[in-house]
Amino acid sequence: MQNNQQKKYRTRHKEAIVSYLELHSEHSFSAYDVNEYMQENGIQVNLTTIYRNLDKLTESGAILKYKTAEDECCRYQCIKPHARCHEHIHMQCKVCGKILHLECSFMEEVTKHLYEHHKFLLECGGSVLMGVCEECQTRANDKV
Repeated sequence: MQNNQQKKYRTRHKEAIVSYLELHSEHSFSAYDVNEYMQENGIQVNLTTIYRNLDKLTESGAILKYKTAEDECCRYQCIKPHARCHEHIHMQCKVCGKILHLECSFMEEVTKHLYEHHKFLLECGGSVLMGVCEECQTRANDKV
């Protein structure tokens, strides 16, 4: 009986984390963001459980994990179905946090160039270019 309760308890936490991922599929997030969501929704879970679930989701290929250049903090992002995130670079808006997928046809050419001319083997899975998305640029221009 106790094993069944523990199993349901773990399942409830995982379901809540997956629910968070569905709501934030276009943005990167941290374990602390997930924790805040849990607290706001009255779900009692410790940060270790959140990290463990995020690690399992990373291992299964549902999300990507990378460290930010600024503070080396771990960030995560959802992998869209059929997005082949390991084959292209990602762009993140530093204003709103939105993640954009650079799924352009020239990615193979860029990867080849980097290796042939710079002997640099690009690993796209954790690659993130920082900048400002079109929506945030428009909002900033509207304020001026």
